[in-house]
Amino acid sequence: PQLNAFASGIDEKSYTVTVTTGICNRLNDDELAGVIGHELTHIRNHDTRLLIVSIIFVGIMSTVLSLVTRLLWNTFVYGGGGRRSSRNGKNGGSVIVVMLVAMVLAAVGYFFTLLTRFAISRKREYMADAGGAELCGNPWALASALRKISSDPGLGQVDREDVAQLFIVR
Repeated sequence: PQLNAFASGIDEKSYTVTVTTGICNRLNDDELAGVIGHELTHIRNHDTRLLIVSIIFVGIMSTVLSLVTRLLWNTFVYGGGGRRSSRNGKNGGSVIVVMLVAMVLAAVGYFFTLLTRFAISRKREYMADAGGAELCGNPWALASALRKISSDPGLGQVDREDVAQLFIVR
């Protein structure tokens, strides 16, 4: 019953447009044509591939940040723990400084990668709105559909707004 539609795939063989039964039941034919036009524009503009690449970069930066944080934590908790450092009598202070710098750089990189992904996503949504209106030939129908979808997407039971769009089955 949720109102959702999305494009997926990375190449011509795997592109698909998915619509839920909720959106099919709630929208009229012109509005549905506008929504499908919007999703087809995502495919035409290769937005799904671009989004996958940007998500991969966010994941890489997140992994690097996680590894550096974990290494820094282990250095603080266990004092470096290596036999070599205990033989030489070194306390590992330089390792901690390097790890702190790496953590700050990884955090900044993660922030900017995430920001870039959101900026790309928002811009691509506006482009898909324009393309969908052009494809269906009735921009008012797409506008009406977007109003209906945003007014009651049927996701009231989802606590987290950031993952609500992933729920296509209740």
